[in-house]
Amino acid sequence: MVDCNPLRGWRYDLAQVGDLSDVVCPPYDVIDPAMQTVLYKKHPCNAIRLELNRAEAGDKGPDDRYRRAADFWKHWRIDKVLQQEPEDVLYVYHQHFIWEGQEYLRRGFTCRVRLEPFGTGNVFPHEQTLSGPKADRLALFQACKANLSPVFGLYPDSTGDIQRKLDDACITLTALEARDSLGVCNRLWVVKDVNIINAVRAAMREKPMFIADGHHRYETALNYRNELQSRGELTDENAPPNFVLMQCVGMQDPGLQILPTHRLVTGLPDCTTQELKAALEGTFACEFMGLGEQGARDTWEMIDADGSQSAFGFGCAADGGWLYARLLDDSLMATLAPEHTAAWQELAVSRLHKIVLEKLLPERFPEVVPACTYVHRLDEVTTALKSGACQLGCLIPPATIDHVDEIASGRETMPPKSTYFYPKLLTGMVFYSLT
Repeated sequence: MVDCNPLRGWRYDLAQVGDLSDVVCPPYDVIDPAMQTVLYKKHPCNAIRLELNRAEAGDKGPDDRYRRAADFWKHWRIDKVLQQEPEDVLYVYHQHFIWEGQEYLRRGFTCRVRLEPFGTGNVFPHEQTLSGPKADRLALFQACKANLSPVFGLYPDSTGDIQRKLDDACITLTALEARDSLGVCNRLWVVKDVNIINAVRAAMREKPMFIADGHHRYETALNYRNELQSRGELTDENAPPNFVLMQCVGMQDPGLQILPTHRLVTGLPDCTTQELKAALEGTFACEFMGLGEQGARDTWEMIDADGSQSAFGFGCAADGGWLYARLLDDSLMATLAPEHTAAWQELAVSRLHKIVLEKLLPERFPEVVPACTYVHRLDEVTTALKSGACQLGCLIPPATIDHVDEIASGRETMPPKSTYFYPKLLTGMVFYSLT
């Protein structure tokens, strides 16, 4: 069972900070140095000072950043910049956004979910994690003793009944609203009705939970809890560190969007589209689509129209050309990745890495070591190619929610950067203290 619970969250007092939009920030993993600087200047109480405190002149080491974050967390509560709910509540959290000209509304609710190790219960990861981000987040946990941003969880709810109960409870309530730098409108309602809360808790007990975003934060919460247990400091099973702050969204919600994560590849020679086609032919059916931005758009339209996990686009910086490529033999993955399930082998991202980046390109260009960075928009790919920031741009179709469900349910993880759930959940809508 998934144990979802209400919480006495901490929220900004708008009488002190003014517009909520000025004090929220994105999660740490999408904040670059330029955005960090902008957020620091936006408001003296912006949540960036907690989520991703910057290095300062005179710092003796990275621990100083975590210590400063803990000081802000402590003093903002003392000074009533942040105030705690007087009772346990659930938070209904909606995000209204536009992507590629179409409007969406993603609906969910924020609660605290009892932690359980992956592979032992009904909370399932879907992506692999990296040691660096977990070490960073653990240091922040240890300093602040708080969940500063929510994990993003998905649960099956084909009827939408759970979210409907919560939305109905908000009809007469006033929403708190924040707009982020991408124009996403984030709305939050506080649900205090005990009957509604209990009904949601009971319904969620029958559901599995899949981590959509925040794998590092979830594992860090587990590591922090285990650390306390090993020292004998956590004897109450209902103590706050036994839970993690989580936004729960129904897997069938119409606003749930998974965006593609395209690859910018370096470490290759300056190959032309003709040279690349020679490397791919026989394994892929290739078609030259044109040059530059128009070639990229035409290629993406072909991939989108195909709708499968077998279609790819490849742009070469050397000549600005674009290839549309479709995999000819699906069975090749069984040879290249026999340790993985058929569902994992079917993923476009798996096929790209195993077949193209690890097999065909090294065969064509010996001694190359392809390396990837990741972007989501087509214009980011074309800009990188034009500037020479990469030698090869790879367009890949997004995984679907069915892929996440099937692979995670089988307790297998997808390759890193397989999914990008847009928009990101904001830090600063609700905080959860672990003390």
